[in-house]
Amino acid sequence: QVQLVESGGGLVQAGGSLRLSCAASGRTSSIYRMGWFRQAPGKEREFVATITWRGDLTYYADFVKGRFTISRDNAKNTVYLQMNILKPEDTAVYYCAAAPRAGFSTTPGTYDYWGQGTQVTVSS
Repeated sequence: QVQLVESGGGLVQAGGSLRLSCAASGRTSSIYRMGWFRQAPGKEREFVATITWRGDLTYYADFVKGRFTISRDNAKNTVYLQMNILKPEDTAVYYCAAAPRAGFSTTPGTYDYWGQGTQVTVSS
């Protein structure tokens, strides 16, 4: 089992920045990739970004390219999502997820482990 705990959400004005963290514990040796997803009220959960556990490959949703950066700290077993130039439409609960399978995927169903989520609210 892998446990994931997100932190760093909050309220920020449009144009501002936040950094989300996701601390992984348990059988972290089984993780191949980590991902960030988000879900706004009344909408489906959508892919934001993903990174291999080794940190050598990343992939982003088109709507965050150039604004968000995913990274990881090997020593801390933590994945980050640096979010810049935030927009009101970025408001959502952000979830961290982990998957043991090789290959990149933007589909929530391919991730086995999920955190509890952290709220990000961007005011206009």
